[in-house]
Amino acid sequence: MADQAHLADPRDPWYLRLPVVADLRRSHGLQRGMLIAGLTLTAILLVTAALAPLLAPYSWAQTTDAAGVFGSQQPPSARNPLGTTVAGFDVLSRVIWGTRTAVAVMACAVVFSLFLGVLLGLVSGYLGGWFDRIAVMIADAVYAFPSLLLAIVMSIVISGGRSDAWGGILSAALSITVVFIPQYFRVIRAETIRLKAEPFVESAKVIGVGVPRILFGHVFRNATRTLPLIFTLNASEAILTLVGLGFLGFGIEPTSASEWGYDLNRSMADVTSGIWWTSVFPGLAIVLSVLGVTLVGESMNDLNDPRLRTRVKARRAPAAPAASGKEQR
Repeated sequence: MADQAHLADPRDPWYLRLPVVADLRRSHGLQRGMLIAGLTLTAILLVTAALAPLLAPYSWAQTTDAAGVFGSQQPPSARNPLGTTVAGFDVLSRVIWGTRTAVAVMACAVVFSLFLGVLLGLVSGYLGGWFDRIAVMIADAVYAFPSLLLAIVMSIVISGGRSDAWGGILSAALSITVVFIPQYFRVIRAETIRLKAEPFVESAKVIGVGVPRILFGHVFRNATRTLPLIFTLNASEAILTLVGLGFLGFGIEPTSASEWGYDLNRSMADVTSGIWWTSVFPGLAIVLSVLGVTLVGESMNDLNDPRLRTRVKARRAPAAPAASGKEQR
């Protein structure tokens, strides 16, 4: 608790009290290595998505350049550093542009579920009664639906089988949103129930402060400490759900946007023919992206859980030599 109290010192600059920065400051050893590795991989994912037009040599659906047609299933070369796919697309460009699709789905899904889950958790935990019982029952029922199955249904309903870029992104994001809402709801609801009995909330009621101001001005600011942990852990699942949709054929068409799951599906037949580059690089992008976000979430969870956090042993000053054996005892 001493390390947490130090990092919560209001005299520290605001950027040193941010969740990830604060966790990085009090981590050490293997935990710090995992957190730095996760932050590095996540930063590479975000930077690649932001600079995709500058980093990618071609567009995601480009099959020709000034020298002519790329060709199908061409091995890595100076013209196509990671080779080409069976459809004649440049693998490197598809992998780089695919980061934009993954980040878009991850951001939409987590932000939507965070907003709705926190709002429902605040209202349900503070008001209680029949609304709270119904909300808890619905949240428990949603856990019975697999996220990938729900994503397939939402993809068909939203995109109508066309699977354009925004249709695929929205279908994956909305399906993940529905699945993630109960997680945020249960955490915020439990914190709200605890906080509404605190003296500062009771004092606000006594002086006539309205319910909206109590919820968002008092309870909300004290009930969201664990949200960064859930945020990071759910982001990796959003990427995997999008990949699963594309692999099963319910994702985005290759001419609308680049998507790693679709590329893996199209490369399955290439593996048996010894054409390894069409599957290795999209698969490596998926593994590294999910690994980076997962390492950040798991490291933050370990550092914020007293049962899992590795404690730094305090340095002790060397004790003065005892005068006699009796005093030493």
